[in-house]
Amino acid sequence: MDAFENDARQLRTETLVRAAQRGDREAFGQLFAQFERSIFAVALRRLGDYSEAEELCQDVFVQALTKISQLREPRSFGGWLRAITHRLAINRLVRRTPATPLEPEDLESRCVEHRTPLDSALHGEEKSRVRAGLARLRALDRDTLVAFYVHGQTLLEMSDEFEAPLGTIKRRLHVARKRLAREVEPMAV
Repeated sequence: MDAFENDARQLRTETLVRAAQRGDREAFGQLFAQFERSIFAVALRRLGDYSEAEELCQDVFVQALTKISQLREPRSFGGWLRAITHRLAINRLVRRTPATPLEPEDLESRCVEHRTPLDSALHGEEKSRVRAGLARLRALDRDTLVAFYVHGQTLLEMSDEFEAPLGTIKRRLHVARKRLAREVEPMAV
């Protein structure tokens, strides 16, 4: 950017700041559009977190809007915004709750599902028992359970599909669950 463009931009910024100080919200909107990216960049550099930087950027412009009448030198609007950004970032960092370190056991118990080969085998066996139990049920019971549990249909969707009242679908589902439990129970170890 050459000196002429820089002077023109500076003059435009001053004009917008003076208009915003007189209460012109559109002028402030133009200032926001002009400085948002640079203020966000400063906030992101200070905080190191994208979503926090977005929030901070909004806070900076809210504060600037409420205090723009206090700005004595409209030429220094950009520097004034950066100073607000640094101050609010420091405040946010000071108030930020420190990350609580977790013991490896705590972390594993919260984040990782541990499956031993025995667990996998038992889970597979359980699935086989349920499938075998489903196969022994009458078609209506099997279709009801499959629609609800496998296909994830709602009771209303099932009512439409089976062309039956909602109460009937609820009863069929209840009865089918009991029948499946009876089929699977004798196979349990």
